[in-house]
Amino acid sequence: MSSRYNPFREAILLVGVALARVGLVDRRGVERTTDLSWPRIVTGIARMSKSAADVAMVGLAIGPAAIAGVGFATPYWGLAFTLGGGVAGGTISMVAQRFGADERGELAATVRVSAFVAVGAVLPVAAACLAVPDLLVGLLGSGAAVDYGATYLRVVAVGMPFAALNLIASRTLVGADDAWTPMVLRAGGAVLNVAVNAALVFGAGWGVVGAAVGTVLGNVVVTAAFAAGLSRGRLPGLGAFPVRIPLSGPVWVRDLAEQLSGIATPLVLRNLARRGADFPKLAIVGLFGPDVVAAYVVALRVRDLLDTPNWGFSLASSSLVGQALGRGDEPAAETWGRDVLRFTVAVYVLLAAVVFAFAGRVARLFVDDSSIVPLVTVFIAVTCVSVVFRGIDGGAVGALRASGDTRWPLYSQLAGMYVVAVPLAYAGAVTPIGVRALYVAIVAETLVPAAIVYYRFRSGTWKAVSRRYRPESAPE
Repeated sequence: MSSRYNPFREAILLVGVALARVGLVDRRGVERTTDLSWPRIVTGIARMSKSAADVAMVGLAIGPAAIAGVGFATPYWGLAFTLGGGVAGGTISMVAQRFGADERGELAATVRVSAFVAVGAVLPVAAACLAVPDLLVGLLGSGAAVDYGATYLRVVAVGMPFAALNLIASRTLVGADDAWTPMVLRAGGAVLNVAVNAALVFGAGWGVVGAAVGTVLGNVVVTAAFAAGLSRGRLPGLGAFPVRIPLSGPVWVRDLAEQLSGIATPLVLRNLARRGADFPKLAIVGLFGPDVVAAYVVALRVRDLLDTPNWGFSLASSSLVGQALGRGDEPAAETWGRDVLRFTVAVYVLLAAVVFAFAGRVARLFVDDSSIVPLVTVFIAVTCVSVVFRGIDGGAVGALRASGDTRWPLYSQLAGMYVVAVPLAYAGAVTPIGVRALYVAIVAETLVPAAIVYYRFRSGTWKAVSRRYRPESAPE
């Protein structure tokens, strides 16, 4: 992958080289980390740009009520990524260790089990969103926003199982040192998504339905491409895959399922702790009125875009640390984890500083009502501060996830969201503190988890935990 020139890669590499020059990271690992990270970061930018485009398009075409409606529907759509992403977090750990130990048969079985579990977890959620979207969205909001949100949710529910399968396939390839292929496929799907959205929202006048149809179509196309490539071991135009997953094998292997459950369950619960808090938070934000809801939703979309480096760095850490642990090389695993964490934080600080400086201009990309642009601008500036702590969190969690030490990340999310952020937000709604409490809550929900997982990473306990999950052939 290093032979492919890409401006994203060169920009990231420049940061890594600068860190190496001052002795903060090992220069020998900078290029490998960059090569594994940048395709996933580009994928994240494409995917999160799609989500931001959904909000921007419906906002410009319809208004703040549509933004609020999509915002109220998004936590339910996000459950597909919450459940599928948690399972996929276990997948990358197990795949990376088996890839490092050259256990290809067990690797393929792991992927089939992961896909089966992920779809099984998501299907009930999709069915509920398809059947009673009005009821679900109505739990969070009121007025015209509920109608927009329910319409959007009913359509995107169809794409939930495909979104979960995309995560399993993507993490499988990243765990096998191939971040390029998932980037091409998922970024291509995101481009298709945005193009369909633009045609249907503005050209056909379908509004939120057009945005939802584009989301579903993009996920279905990408799933089909992943399935074809992994089952055959190659895909026309992309060449050979590092692993091949025959479809004819068993989809349930008890020992592997138990290992996957042990690693993935805390990750699923961690994701639920993070994304699940969106439900009470949005309900609380709704108490401040539709303009605050719109500003809050826009700010979260911007933060999701700024958080895309973790799509690459956190998974690169999981892959590189996991492979080292699969070989039984704990010192190398610790070095990879430390260096990727430092690399991650440096990139986050730079990105957050740039967006902070242009927060007002960014706000106008989503809303053209001058009366709420200042409010949106402040929310965006606050998320620029909070996202730096997401960088610390993701960098540390990558190593913990690779080792199978996934309970502390869960505890960190529970503390950050439910002990601190949600009570703070509610305090703003019922006291004179007002919207300022939301600003503090946005920062606290990332700062607290970052502090906890960083402490766990520095303790080194995760290396001992990993010994329970390594393949039997790994040297001690």
